[in-house]
Amino acid sequence: MKMFITGGAGFIGSNFIFYMRKTHPDYDLVCLDKLTYAGNLETLAPVMNDPKFRFVRIDIAERKAVYDLFEAEKPDVVVNFAAESHVDRSIENPAVFLETNVMGTQVLLDACRIFGVSRFHQVSTDEVYGDLPLDRPDLFFTEQTPIHTSSPYSASKASADLLCNAYFRTYGLPITISRCSNNYGPYQFPEKLIPLMIANCTADKPLPVYGQGLNVRDWLYVEDHCSAIDLILQGGKEGLVYNIGGHNEMRNIDIVKLIVHALGKSEELITYVTDRKGHDMRYAIDPTFIHNELGWLPETKFENGIVKTIQWYLDNRPWWENIINGEYKTYYERMYGNR
Repeated sequence: MKMFITGGAGFIGSNFIFYMRKTHPDYDLVCLDKLTYAGNLETLAPVMNDPKFRFVRIDIAERKAVYDLFEAEKPDVVVNFAAESHVDRSIENPAVFLETNVMGTQVLLDACRIFGVSRFHQVSTDEVYGDLPLDRPDLFFTEQTPIHTSSPYSASKASADLLCNAYFRTYGLPITISRCSNNYGPYQFPEKLIPLMIANCTADKPLPVYGQGLNVRDWLYVEDHCSAIDLILQGGKEGLVYNIGGHNEMRNIDIVKLIVHALGKSEELITYVTDRKGHDMRYAIDPTFIHNELGWLPETKFENGIVKTIQWYLDNRPWWENIINGEYKTYYERMYGNR
């Protein structure tokens, strides 16, 4: 089995690579990544010398380069994590999100169709469903929930999902789609809520919280997400969407306070800032379908996962400090500059 993993130098993609090396050591894994600001080759250092792993720096929107790689490597399966994913950045510059998330996905779909890939899996997000009201805790996103996007980011991901469905219907391309809730865990880029709060807390810097921090998210430990994708690749039905949720709903402010207390800091560090434009209030996934179809359930309770996550960031300060000071951007040149 040869698997292409796009966006594998990012947070979830890198964790997926580590998970697959552990659970499927016989697979050949090829990581495709453009190494944008959020792609960190230093993350992949543990597998860079693995004979069953190869890294290729490539932009998935560059059609000729992608086709040449598919022709040379002949992958069996493609898992697409490659995406611009930060909502704030999509509000500032929507165009790059459309280029990578929509056009890049379309290039990959064409390559899969031309070169006979047996499965294309699109890693999507629960944000394509919009949001849920805070006063209706009985409501959850299911696979039948209509798409109702709020940001340029979620619109770009929904567009990619629709393209996947169209390629399945029109060309018979064997696709599956997963839509996950908010991930957390090791190697998350420190602009996201949990690693940002950990990093700022350790430095006694202000902890910026949007609005009053009442927005609710369903938190999924990243390794649980990886196991769900693995099950979908093995037994998922072509053409279907699978929602992957953590059963861990938390208000943003409660997560921030939890981190503050875990690190022995003062809540006086919390600073309330102007709310994000179009900020979704609540995400909550019903993962009943994937449980019934494939037997998946999240294994990591939030109270355990957040402790492991905080400890990981404390134990791996050089990794995120290199990101904050920009040194991670030179890692590729150090690794490959003289090759």
